[in-house]
Amino acid sequence: MIKQIITYPTPPSIDFSAPVRKIDETVSGLIQDLKDTINANSLEALAAFQIGSSLNIVVIKKDDDSFLVLLNPNIVMMHGHLRTKEKTAYFPGLTAEVNRYEKVSVVYEDENMQSQVLKAEGEFGILLQRKVDYTFGSSFINKLDPQEKDFFKQKLAQGADIAQIQTCPSTFKRDYISKLMNFLLIAMVFLLGASFFVSQDINMYTYQVYVATSVVILDIFYFFYAMHEGKAYSSCSSCQIGNIIGTAVIILIKTFVIMVASYFLI
Repeated sequence: MIKQIITYPTPPSIDFSAPVRKIDETVSGLIQDLKDTINANSLEALAAFQIGSSLNIVVIKKDDDSFLVLLNPNIVMMHGHLRTKEKTAYFPGLTAEVNRYEKVSVVYEDENMQSQVLKAEGEFGILLQRKVDYTFGSSFINKLDPQEKDFFKQKLAQGADIAQIQTCPSTFKRDYISKLMNFLLIAMVFLLGASFFVSQDINMYTYQVYVATSVVILDIFYFFYAMHEGKAYSSCSSCQIGNIIGTAVIILIKTFVIMVASYFLI
């Protein structure tokens, strides 16, 4: 029988799944319900928790359309780490960046209550980890780091998978470009000063032109990259635009002043 899948904001009905002790009509019927619900919703897998059952059962649909039934699954070994973009039926239409193990080993009982061990990695390993999470009354939201969790809560509030980070950070990647441009400006001042102490056979002004050209190119790149980077922070967009334009203009003015001085003094 096809069952309704529990979705947010309905709270979890259990904290921990109850272990399956024997195969009876209730367990067999629940397993069939999970299979029917997976097929009806074109899903990869379901935990019994997701349809409101307290039993520790996970059913996974395999590539050949057969089903793998795991009773009382438990992750016993983990290896490596990776970060993956995931979605889940509990939060329909939403995704999040989740920290997972690269490889896992799972112990479980099959439909004959025989103990089994399953080693998994890649997408299948991630799927297993997600479903085992549900057996603890959990979902991937408890696996998110603080920044990603805040970001995901914004998605929940907006009801869309697109959200903007609302806090304005104190540092940006574009700051590295700004530091490089300032370093090149210092180099231009150094070349201007050095021109008074080197032979006139060395055309220091030519070097100035090369460095100044590099600064202008970097300044243009800085402006467009900074505008692109700033789109992720809607709460401080106005102050960012002013800061970006101001930085780009100041760099150009400094470059112009140094080049004028170099033209007349070198």
